[in-house]
Amino acid sequence: MKLWGGMLRAFLSGPGRRGGTWGQAFSSWQPHLPPAGSLKATELVSHWTAVFEKRGIPEARESSEYIVAHVLGAKTFQSLKPVLWTQPLTPWQLQCIQELSSHRLQRMPVQYILGEWDFQGLSLKMAPPVFIPRPETEELVEWVLEEVAQRPRVIGTQGGPLILEVGCGSGAISLSLLSHLPQSQVIAVDKGEAAICLTHENAQRLRLQDRIRIIPLDVTLEGSWAHLLSWGPADLVVSNPPYVFSRDMEQLAPEIRSYEDPAALDGGEEGMDIIAHILALAPRLLKDSGSVFLEVDPRHPELVGSWLQSRPDLSLNLVAVRKDFCGRPRFLHIRRSEAQHGCHADT
Repeated sequence: MKLWGGMLRAFLSGPGRRGGTWGQAFSSWQPHLPPAGSLKATELVSHWTAVFEKRGIPEARESSEYIVAHVLGAKTFQSLKPVLWTQPLTPWQLQCIQELSSHRLQRMPVQYILGEWDFQGLSLKMAPPVFIPRPETEELVEWVLEEVAQRPRVIGTQGGPLILEVGCGSGAISLSLLSHLPQSQVIAVDKGEAAICLTHENAQRLRLQDRIRIIPLDVTLEGSWAHLLSWGPADLVVSNPPYVFSRDMEQLAPEIRSYEDPAALDGGEEGMDIIAHILALAPRLLKDSGSVFLEVDPRHPELVGSWLQSRPDLSLNLVAVRKDFCGRPRFLHIRRSEAQHGCHADT
């Protein structure tokens, strides 16, 4: 996860899309490599690290290590058997590394290049343009699990919680919660066809398809939620919604701007468009004392707090704000309640 965390730190920086044709990518390295049959994994990592650095590719070494390790059948370069570090690569392996590295020169995220990524210990398939789960979102899952553990009599009184995820993407949040909460059930919704298909595939790969309902649904459409009520009110609503301010979209790193679905990122003028829809619907979808957990922009705790104060009819209270591993206010816990309570920050 170090690689994606580093990309996020460059979230609002980075040059424009780079690269060129695949042929140009290959010609940039071929004259400088030793003869075929003598190349070793460590040499390939060093070479591609230098090429990536020269071309301004973020996380150059991590990118090359992931690509070489993937071709050699491992998740990380460090997990390779030591003998594979110095064993000459086959022509087929060299060709695969060439092709995958050419995609990285085009600023394609490593997660898409490899076609898979780990999240909360689960190996999930990844494919553009479905939103790539970030390390911060693992912290959101951990917070939800903490809440379930602390409030077992409130959440899931009949065996396990019923969880609704809004904007499931690859299914990372839903499937992680299912894997940690054996009695739980999940309803996962997303308006993107690619996301729905990918969540289905990941659920089947993890053999969790019997405990998850995956539904194409756009939260912004009037009346779209009516048929969800047939499964009963949810204990929890969880979402990592689009929350980027529209004016910030053009400043995103090329990996994000050129490959991921803008609809999974752009949250409107103040990043609140989908957040407001989720909160407006929450009272109809949640049990009494049910909770909403959101991942948001660091500017949103104040905005969401003010928005909720302007809508007392919703009976929703912002009860906790938690910071991410970089110290930014990133996660919100909102609870449905008939009484009004103050907000505190959970650090």
